[in-house]
Amino acid sequence: MPPQRSTRPTQRDIAELAGVSITTVSHVVNGTRAVAPETRAAVLEAIEQTGYTGDVIARSLVTGGTRSIGVAISLLANPYFAVLMQTIEREAAAAGYTVLLSDTHDTVDTEQAVVRALRSRRVEGLLLTSVPGDGSVISELVSLGIPTVLVDRLATRGDVDQVGAENIQSTSALTEHLASLGHRRIGFVAGTPGLATSEERTLGYRLGLGRGGLAWNPDLVVPGNSERAGGARALAALLDRPEPPSAVVVGNDAMMAGVLHEARRRQLHVGKDVAVVGFDDTEWADLVDPPLTTMAQPIADIGREAVRLLLSRIKDPDRRPETLRLLPVLRHRESCGCVAIHPED
Repeated sequence: MPPQRSTRPTQRDIAELAGVSITTVSHVVNGTRAVAPETRAAVLEAIEQTGYTGDVIARSLVTGGTRSIGVAISLLANPYFAVLMQTIEREAAAAGYTVLLSDTHDTVDTEQAVVRALRSRRVEGLLLTSVPGDGSVISELVSLGIPTVLVDRLATRGDVDQVGAENIQSTSALTEHLASLGHRRIGFVAGTPGLATSEERTLGYRLGLGRGGLAWNPDLVVPGNSERAGGARALAALLDRPEPPSAVVVGNDAMMAGVLHEARRRQLHVGKDVAVVGFDDTEWADLVDPPLTTMAQPIADIGREAVRLLLSRIKDPDRRPETLRLLPVLRHRESCGCVAIHPED
């Protein structure tokens, strides 16, 4: 009669019972490598027989789910992160799910690492704000059948759920507004090259020029790389042109912070010496002097829809993918140079 064990079952016990190596058990538990279906079934049966509860991952292999979702997002590149995460956690909790958060640092290598780490925790689905790159992480998630929703930065593909703000018409409206005020040279501080949001807002700026009766001039477009320092450098470059713009559209509020600092360094009064409008509407947009005219992203709605899409995908993996574009709201304040300000709702 074999001696009774005084400790909890371990992966070694599972390996012995299933007739496989500990490494194979680890691959099954952590999802780090594909395992033959019959081998995986043997490991799962051993887990169930031994009552192995070494971690939530092993339990989920038997029970069918961890009731958790992962969020992979660049914290630094998303100034509206707090509102987005608050909404995601609230919506997920209402459905009985917990949220695991990882920071991608907006680099491809880190994105790959954190997505694999979340997968190893057996999250049932992922909300991903993809980083600039070749989209290999998205392709991998889709090919593995892992429920995934792209948030904010959308991709030009139809095989994955996506939700974000409408960028083209919104940026066009900002540019048209400046043109309607009589500005004939309107600059644009663009975001990170290669990002869908950056490209769409640049297209919207160009469209707005045409609608305002102005010609496209590539010398008036400078990348700010979606960061504060880049925004400052971009405004400096625009103002140092032989014929500087009298108004500037800024692609997001991360760059807007740099734009405002550069304007202050040059002792320029925003709204008088140079008109400025932006995109995002973070919490400080109406606290600066003058308050910023911006397109406010519907962040809370984006978070709610992202969770809804992900839970729907988890429930029905064969559902047709959806792409949702939610309309921003114009916050008309004083940085555009207007005197009459409309009260906000």
